[in-house]
Formats: sequence, C-alpha cells, structure tokens
Amino acid sequence: VQLQASGGGLVQAGGSLRLSCLVSGRTFSSTNMGWFRQAPGKEREFVAATTWSGGSSYYADSVKGRFTISRDNTKNTVYLQMNSLKSEDTAVYYCAAVGLGPYGKWYNVLGRWGQGTQVTVSS
Repeated sequence: VQLQASGGGLVQAGGSLRLSCLVSGRTFSSTNMGWFRQAPGKEREFVAATTWSGGSSYYADSVKGRFTISRDNTKNTVYLQMNSLKSEDTAVYYCAAVGLGPYGKWYNVLGRWGQGTQVTVSS
C-alpha cells in the first residue's frame, strides 16, 4: 500500500488549502480513510476520517466547521479541504487507512506512515 499526500504549503492565517492523498495497492473503495497531523514537538493527532462510501465523516473538535474530508473512489483519492486556517494548524499532515478503536478513537490500521505534506500557517 502506498499513500502519497500532497497539497501542503505556506498560507496566511484565514486562508485555505486542499490536501490530496492518492492511494494505491489496496481496495480503496472499501477502506475507511483519514487524516492525521503532527506539529513540532507534539504527538501525532487525529484530524478527520471518512467511511469507505464517503457517507459519514468525523472530525477532531479543533477542526470541526473549518475542515472537510471527502473522497473520490474513482480516483483512489481522499481530500482534506482546510478553510479558516490558524497558526495552530501548522503541522505535517498524513493520510492513512483507518479503523475505529474500542474507545471511539480512530487509528492507522497499517501501523506505518507514508510521507506527509507540510502545512505552515503564518499569523
């Protein structure tokens, strides 16, 4: 399985970015997908997830109302539209095939991470 995230960059606070993640080597259309991020000096954290059909989405409280996760199963791609960006959104963003754990916590089912994409928000 290969996960290729792209779309990061430098943006001013209040701006927008759209991240993309191209997935290969797995049955994408039957896989729940998600985004995580890791800021300098902090642990990696869950950002958003979408079910295999795209029918349901879940968000961390910190991004709810600002970020939107979506997917195109014909393109094996999952997206993260990020609006109203804040300096605290600065991080490396990773996509992953995800599962929902027993305590309602989303996790990376593969247990390893692909190359993320850097998002830097200047204030």
